Amino acid sequence: MTGYSDEFLKRVLQRTRVVAGVGVSPNPVRPSHFVARYLGLRGMRVIPVNPGHAGKQLFGESVCATLEDVPKDVDMVDVFRRSEFVPEIVETALTHLPNLKTIWMQIGVSHAEAAALARSRGIDVIENRCPKIEYQRLFGELRMGGFNTGVISSKL
Repeated sequence: MTGYSDEFLKRVLQRTRVVAGVGVSPNPVRPSHFVARYLGLRGMRVIPVNPGHAGKQLFGESVCATLEDVPKDVDMVDVFRRSEFVPEIVETALTHLPNLKTIWMQIGVSHAEAAALARSRGIDVIENRCPKIEYQRLFGELRMGGFNTGVISSKL
């Protein structure tokens, strides 16, 4: 599914409080880093999940090695891994996160079977989208000049 209504996306973003960012990088030039940082600046608690950096601090949180290690109050999993890894991520999230409401797969990431499994369990699934871009678009944080530059407003 690629056609999500603005109302649906807004509802997901407004209700989300705790995000597990699977594949978030500590490197500030990586998209996963600045997306996770942005969500944190919007009031969400972001728990980084990256086995290569487990135990380090990022965004005021300890980096977790796996989804099994994240707090149980995670309500959204944001996937920054390749599509081939999505089934395992979804299965782990469904098993270990009792408060899970959303699986969000970043731009270029999708997996029809894993998405169907999550939806069959009542979980909202968004594929091939970025929550940072959608947040900016839906909540008026993009300014358009002569070009569609995507400059973030001074709210940051």
